[in-house]
Amino acid sequence: MNILHHSALFFTRSTRTVLLGFVALVLAVLQGCAVSPKANPRDPWEPFNRNVSNFNEGLDQAVIKPVATAYQNVTPQIMRTGVNNFFGNIADVWSLVNNVLQLKPAESVETLFRVGVNTTVGLFGLIDVASDLKLQKHTEDFGQTLGYWGTPTGPYVVLPLFGPSTLRDTLALPVDAQGNLVNSLNDVALRNSLVTLRLVDLRASLLAAGRLLDAAALDKYSFTRDAYLQRRRGLVSAQPEDVIRDEERYDLPLPSNDAVPPVPGSQGVLPAGNKTSP
Repeated sequence: MNILHHSALFFTRSTRTVLLGFVALVLAVLQGCAVSPKANPRDPWEPFNRNVSNFNEGLDQAVIKPVATAYQNVTPQIMRTGVNNFFGNIADVWSLVNNVLQLKPAESVETLFRVGVNTTVGLFGLIDVASDLKLQKHTEDFGQTLGYWGTPTGPYVVLPLFGPSTLRDTLALPVDAQGNLVNSLNDVALRNSLVTLRLVDLRASLLAAGRLLDAAALDKYSFTRDAYLQRRRGLVSAQPEDVIRDEERYDLPLPSNDAVPPVPGSQGVLPAGNKTSP
């Protein structure tokens, strides 16, 4: 639990400064990585990414997964659903901002109504009343907004603790962190508790997907990478033609949606395995 507590502090204490420094460090390391002429254009930093994926997998197996499993076993389903709904409602606020930035009026209005209904009638988001009223969820982050306005995805990157990402999504992380209302809380103890709870709840929601990944993939690293890139590309819609052509340099033809199930979540602590197939 101490490691989880320190992980929460990483996310919450002086968030903007920490994340900016972290992103700068990762980019500096990547800049110094040698790129083989035969490297996968989607994943030119694969050796570095596999090492980071090894680290994430070890931390997950040693600490995060056991805590998430215990949380799932001892917490009633109704409480876990309420926790998930609560953080989903907070995320909808940032999605609303990004829908507006992407000039999506229908999605913006629907997301606004979702937040309003769930915050009031749904008791601060604990009950997802909006979904019962057929108000659809339109999840957007700043990485998607950058993609909408023409920023190419860039190469695949695996980040410590955060897991799968791209160069574009990595650069968007500090902005996404500032858009998270939990990070704006002045009560440090409450803020850290909420961040820790969110991490554990997120990992618990991925337990079933992790078991599926273990059973389905000979090389979990490649499987996770391909699924992530396909999902992120699908989330960015209405791209200018020049951006689509640029992304095709990285997003080579991937298996169909039926062949590769999407990886839940776009960033965050993920069970990104990395055993190389023989």
